Amino acid sequence: MTEQQTNWLEDEAKQFSNNATYEDLPSLKLQPNVIAEITVDFSKPFQEWKGEQNGKTITKKIIPVTLAGTKMVWWLNVKNPVYRDLILAGKNNQTVFKILQTGTQANTKYVIVK
Repeated sequence: MTEQQTNWLEDEAKQFSNNATYEDLPSLKLQPNVIAEITVDFSKPFQEWKGEQNGKTITKKIIPVTLAGTKMVWWLNVKNPVYRDLILAGKNNQTVFKILQTGTQANTKYVIVK
């Protein structure tokens, strides 16, 4: 192996030790057309996940929430308009949200019910 190949492999191997670890909590699964009341934990910055879905690079925030007394995480695409709404409401000290999901999979939409 050439030195260039070896360096590349060493750099790639280092990435394994840099992988983020996520708290082992169940993912929030909302039901279409059912309003769910969640509490968002804004006490620390949300963890981030970057990856690919359907050939597109996406970034999701891993948002710690509580639903009916159960701690969960909400994997929310940062391009989803409700992410902006959550952040702005969190800045105003709101932590409890009523969320309505419409559609499923690629057609999923979330709305904060006021």
